[in-house]
Amino acid sequence: MPLALLALAIGAFGIGTTEFVIMGLLPEVAGDYGVSIPTAGFLVTGYALGVVLGAPLMTVLGTRIPRKRMLMLLMGLFIAGNVLSALAPAFGIMLTGRVVASLAHGAFFGIGAVVAAELVAPEKKAGAIAMMFTGLTVANVVGVPLGTLVGQTLGWRVTFLIVAALGVLGLLGIARLVPDLPRPEGGVRIRSELAAFRNVQVLLAMAMTVLGFGGVFAAITYITPMMTGVAGFADSSVTWLLVLFGLGMVAGNLIGGRYADRALMPMLYVSLGALAVTLAVFTFTAHSKAGAAVTIVLIGALGFATVPPLQKRVLDQAAGAPTLASAVNIGAFNLGNALAAWLGGLVIAAGLGWTAPNWVGAALAGSALVLALVSGALERRTAGGAAHGGRVVAAAPEAAAAVPAHH
Repeated sequence: MPLALLALAIGAFGIGTTEFVIMGLLPEVAGDYGVSIPTAGFLVTGYALGVVLGAPLMTVLGTRIPRKRMLMLLMGLFIAGNVLSALAPAFGIMLTGRVVASLAHGAFFGIGAVVAAELVAPEKKAGAIAMMFTGLTVANVVGVPLGTLVGQTLGWRVTFLIVAALGVLGLLGIARLVPDLPRPEGGVRIRSELAAFRNVQVLLAMAMTVLGFGGVFAAITYITPMMTGVAGFADSSVTWLLVLFGLGMVAGNLIGGRYADRALMPMLYVSLGALAVTLAVFTFTAHSKAGAAVTIVLIGALGFATVPPLQKRVLDQAAGAPTLASAVNIGAFNLGNALAAWLGGLVIAAGLGWTAPNWVGAALAGSALVLALVSGALERRTAGGAAHGGRVVAAAPEAAAAVPAHH
């Protein structure tokens, strides 16, 4: 794997840290600004919505800019947003800083995934994407716990200044290590990028992203009350449970990247099916400390095992114009997070208990599995028609190019 992937992973580490560390610092931020914790929660919601909107917006704005330069500009935007958050004298300005930082998120991962895939041989693309996303998963193991600890001891503003410094490191790494890749023939054209969304396989992959990773967040969003109120853990133990979740994410990301390069759709069938079962089982294992800890690791591993194959699936199916589709798929992860957190809150508010979101998560992951099976069936039918159908034979070369052999 080329060293340039390390620079992308450092940028991903900073982005992952700033996205999730705020959850552990909400009481400190709320107290500093004199707002309620639910009001401070808009710092989480605002960031997620900024990712969803910023992914296509920033990608479209950057269509005429070489990808390396665009990645550097996005890291600059990320740095500016975190510095603004750290220095904000009022809550509204802090929220603005969060949104500014979030605008870089989707486009960075979307364009970064395209760049990572171009840096390696075709049979190693999913592994390269996974290597970049390792920065995001490691952030949950190292960056978020350390950032929370720093914020609680030295002040939350210090945490955001450190995150901004990570952004500077990522920017310098991209400038130094990422090569100037040739622009796509004819440049990146909006019309051709938008045309990718007429491909039903691209839309199915994005729907799988929303539902599959949404299943994870249905449970993890409410992990603190579930673990303290049901499993009997102390409040102080929740940080280490989240570290276990992060370790699972790291393992799942690497495994997903490795096996997606060998058999992408089977990898999705197995990971989504196992995730749905594990989330359903969590309803029962949540009553046991040991059982809950093991299940949390599995949820992290199985959830993130879907990320490299889903991202590569989008790149494969939008092969002629992958940049916008790749970025929008990153936004789809955050859309799934927001949807799942809302649905999980609904079942809790309905009085169904702290473990009820696990059933929501299982249903979402199960729905993603159904879509994966539909996607695979459509692909086999298309490939079969190209191989055997009279007039369809003329389209065989194009169809074969759209359906990589390793699928």
